[in-house]
Amino acid sequence: MRFSTLLALSMGVFLAGCAGVVDPRKTAAATAAPTSSGVPAQVKAASAPTVAPAPPALYTAPLSPIASANINSRSVASLAAPNDIWDRIRRGFAMPDLDNDLVRDKEQWYASRPEYLQRMTGRSNRYLFHIVEEIERRGMPSELALLPFIESAFNPQAVSSARAAGMWQFMPATGESFDLKQNVFRDDRRDVLASTEAALDYLQQLHDRFGDWHLALAAYNWGQGNVNRAITRNQKAGLPSGYADLDMPAETRQYVPKLQAVKNLVALPDSYNVRLPDIGNHPFFDTISISQDIDVALVIRLAEINEADFHALNPSLKQPVIMAAGTPQILLPWDNANVFEQRLAEYKGPLASWTVWVVPKTISISEAAKRVGMNESELRSVNNIPPRMQVRAGSSLLVLRSAQRDSDVSEYVADNARLSLQPETIARRSTAVRVRSGDTLSGLARRYGMSTASLAKLNNLSPRARLRAGQRIDVVASNRVVVTRESTLSAKRASSSRKSASSSKLKVKSTAAGKKSKNSRAAKSQRSSTKKTPSKVAAKKKK
Repeated sequence: MRFSTLLALSMGVFLAGCAGVVDPRKTAAATAAPTSSGVPAQVKAASAPTVAPAPPALYTAPLSPIASANINSRSVASLAAPNDIWDRIRRGFAMPDLDNDLVRDKEQWYASRPEYLQRMTGRSNRYLFHIVEEIERRGMPSELALLPFIESAFNPQAVSSARAAGMWQFMPATGESFDLKQNVFRDDRRDVLASTEAALDYLQQLHDRFGDWHLALAAYNWGQGNVNRAITRNQKAGLPSGYADLDMPAETRQYVPKLQAVKNLVALPDSYNVRLPDIGNHPFFDTISISQDIDVALVIRLAEINEADFHALNPSLKQPVIMAAGTPQILLPWDNANVFEQRLAEYKGPLASWTVWVVPKTISISEAAKRVGMNESELRSVNNIPPRMQVRAGSSLLVLRSAQRDSDVSEYVADNARLSLQPETIARRSTAVRVRSGDTLSGLARRYGMSTASLAKLNNLSPRARLRAGQRIDVVASNRVVVTRESTLSAKRASSSRKSASSSKLKVKSTAAGKKSKNSRAAKSQRSSTKKTPSKVAAKKKK
């Protein structure tokens, strides 16, 4: 009894002492304030008699046993600066985790290919800092910085079978909707700054629409219209409409699990026996403003970098000249950017040796080369023009500067340049053909790759002249028609195409014969012909 009594008294004294502890900030604030009499509270308190507080009642509820708790380290903010870019990305993870067999399958796939993972992460070191900066500025989840691993393996020159291009894999139409210019001089879907801004804009729009990052990612891969229809189908059927509940293509079904797998490898690389390359938490490149057209070769020389490094940071450029009106900024490695600016300020020679000539009319490459004073093969090479092609009016050709053409390229041409080609018409020896019933000048011209006017001129006829069955007409076949047919018809469809062509000839004959119905002799011949040939009757009824 003595021990229990002593314990109770000790607890009472302890609790009384705790109750007497006062927050010094509150005490200072209270005593510093003057009273109504003008005497500071701390002076009055010193003169007032001290009254001991009454001891509080003891809390007699039973105590719970102390148990361990799981603490999520990501919920605890660290005051220390990130060690590297990977650490910075980990701190910004904000998407809900996906955990299923597909995720584990993709984890194994990446972890079992260390060489591929090293190439992919090695390429990312040029771009990750900028992407993370943009994502944090917008307050978006840092998992999105890993999306180019899934889209392009961080290769800005990547092109998919569906013609999606760049690090973020923009389709042509989607790129245009985000003002990513695509012409013969540049493709902004590959531009590091422009494509990153457009991709994050697009992802934010998708998240605003669907209210879920997994659905937003599915829409980025599959298209927002397809995701919206899949959600609508599930809702009409009374089914859940989350990412895991939708019926979607296999590629989209695996899209988010791939990103989750990469996220897991970045979060815990040691657990997967993965080594991430050292990427510092600092900029890799600097942005340089360009006010005048300048040759790529000159930039490389002044900045003291190699060509591969330049194009890795400026992958949108297709030509040997940078057009300031269309590309007012270029990227250079951080240290080399300062070197370039200093040496450019000291440089006294011409900056650009190329400009653009807009072709006034459709001409051959040989004629174009004469007009601009260039070698034909060089003109073909720099503009990527294949043999036996001519340039159509309005096309933009990159040409060497001269006294007549020595100005920078305008903004309109830099943004809207196009190169339109057509096959050269190489004439073969004229051949006489016998006109069949129903043949017309226009029909023969199409058959042999000629214009109606040229066919009429070759035979001294009016373009509207009617032909007689058995009449002999001179025709000239051209390579243009042969090339077009061979390029559009596959071997498997050759037979069916010939049958279709034969059927169309019958239709042309029937139409031509119908126009001659005023001539009773021709009409009679047409009626007897259709009676004898069932296929012609069928073709006529079908038409």
